[in-house]
This record gives sequence, structure tokens and C-alpha cells, in this order.
Amino acid sequence: MHLEIIPFDKKYSRDFYNLNIEWLQTFFYVEPYDEEVLSYPEKYIINKGGYIFFATLDNIIVGTYALMPLPKQDAFELTKMAVSPEFRGQKIGQKLLEHCIAFARTEQFNRLLLYSSRKLENAIYLYRKFGFAEIEVEDNCPYKRCDIKMEYLGL
Repeated sequence: MHLEIIPFDKKYSRDFYNLNIEWLQTFFYVEPYDEEVLSYPEKYIINKGGYIFFATLDNIIVGTYALMPLPKQDAFELTKMAVSPEFRGQKIGQKLLEHCIAFARTEQFNRLLLYSSRKLENAIYLYRKFGFAEIEVEDNCPYKRCDIKMEYLGL
């Protein structure tokens, strides 16, 4: 099987929605903000200068992540990262994270931020392994489930 990471195409909008809704329902719940962003990825991510990528295995979408611009924080948020349940444990999340960091370097981003939950021990371990460090979560965090914010400065 050949893993490839490809950029957003409108025809994959439903995959973006489905992968993330499944992930949220498995580990948390779908917040209204999630539903809105996932339903309209072009409006909330692409048209605002963001990016969405997909991991494909033999032309099947198996994972995704997005980079949303955060102009007030001079950063991009790594968000909406999900891998299909039947493909978890195959290092696809790691490949997506490697791609994200390489893309951010190529595009000369200042920094990457992410919001997560300590409940997701494997994800937090992976972020730390790749060089993300914990920083303070602001009071008006966009996600109720968030109890950790991390930053990557190694760009």
C-alpha cells in the first residue's frame, strides 16, 4: 500500500466531515463550532488562507488535517486531524504530522499552535515527540474539550 498526502479538493469535503465527526463522536462530542467548520471547510479554512490535506492509501481517503490561520497569534492552528478507525495504529497520524511540519517550513510559517485534550495521551505523546511544547491555554479557547495548548517553534 502506498500512502500519499494530497491537498484539498472540494470532492473530498464529505471525507473531511466524516473523518472528523467520527473522531469527535468516538472521543468527545461534536460542538456547534466543529459542526459549522466541518460542514463548510472552504468558508472557514480554505477561503481564509488555510489548508486541508488528506492521506490516501491506494486512492482511499484514510486521514486528514487542516491548518487554519490565526492572524492575532501570528500562527497557524493545526486542527481537524483525524484518521479512519480501520487505519489507526499504522503511523498515518505521524505521517500527517511530518507533512504538516514540512509544509509549514516550506511556507515559512512563524509558528504552529494546536488545541487538544490530555485525554488523548497518544496524540499528546506524538506532538511532544515532534517538538511541540505546552503553553498556556487562553480563557476564550474555541473548544470546550480543550485543556492543553501546544506550540511548535522549530520552523
